[in-house]
Amino acid sequence: MTDDRTLRVALAGGGAFGAKHAAALRRIEGVEVAAVVSGSLESARKFAAEQGVGRAVASLDEVLAMDDVDAVVLATPTPLHAEQTLACLDAGKHVQVEIPLAASLGDAEACLAAQRRTGLVAMVGHTRRFNPSHQWVRRQIRAGEYTIQQMDVQTYFFRRTNLNALGQPRSWTDHLLWHHAAHTVDLFAYQTGSPIVQANAVQGPIHPELGIAMDMSVQLRAENGALCTLSLSFNNDGPLGTFFRYIGDNGTYLARYDDLVTGRDEKIDVSGVDVSMDGIELQDREFVAAIREGREPNSSIAQVMSCYRTLAALEEQLTAVPGS
Repeated sequence: MTDDRTLRVALAGGGAFGAKHAAALRRIEGVEVAAVVSGSLESARKFAAEQGVGRAVASLDEVLAMDDVDAVVLATPTPLHAEQTLACLDAGKHVQVEIPLAASLGDAEACLAAQRRTGLVAMVGHTRRFNPSHQWVRRQIRAGEYTIQQMDVQTYFFRRTNLNALGQPRSWTDHLLWHHAAHTVDLFAYQTGSPIVQANAVQGPIHPELGIAMDMSVQLRAENGALCTLSLSFNNDGPLGTFFRYIGDNGTYLARYDDLVTGRDEKIDVSGVDVSMDGIELQDREFVAAIREGREPNSSIAQVMSCYRTLAALEEQLTAVPGS
């Protein structure tokens, strides 16, 4: 498409991340949120009113039938991601789907095949690639000034009941491996620039009501010898979030979302790394730019497929253990 007209984006999902994308898209010049869809027409109308969007509809099918919608951002429940990504591509819409792309390797591979068949922009929300803190570290690596020896990562939440990021009841169950580990598995390979050649995982007991493991440990080794140790828990009563420790050949850095400090707790100014400090906004800007420029985006389905292959191998390990 040309740069001289407004890019009309529909947003599916009226939850916590839908709101983040709505705010981010408003800050991008030449972009209009053309419609929103949520779990019901009532919730879509409420979300549209909150976000200043003029059109609310009851289903994604209605959005996909709109000739004036160019692209769709999917911030919907994980179990719908692959099916909805395929629907968007089959309808001729560019699509960005929040992490994870799918909850199985087969579904992820089907999405990749659809992208290749249609040639449309299809991007996955691996936000860590875009956070200024991780971009800063990547610049040091690409300049030849830093080499990762190990990444030590903690992903900790307190979710013993099925609530979303806003503390509201959720109709689907989150997953430590296919959702939260996906961020780190992808980032580790992306930052080291080396494929993962060894991956191991163990998990704790399955929660009797939620049906998922509440604790998990993952070990990764890249082809270049770099290691990653990842601890994940839904049992942790604060502080919450994901904490990344980069241990390198000439320094240690600790990243939490958009903040970065040295191993000696000295703050690093990352405000000039990109045009925003908001990783979701930077992710959305890349999606829009790729559509306008007719190119593959950073974090395209093709680029993140190796992550989902690693997750599938880890799942196979976990399910092979008696009692898992």
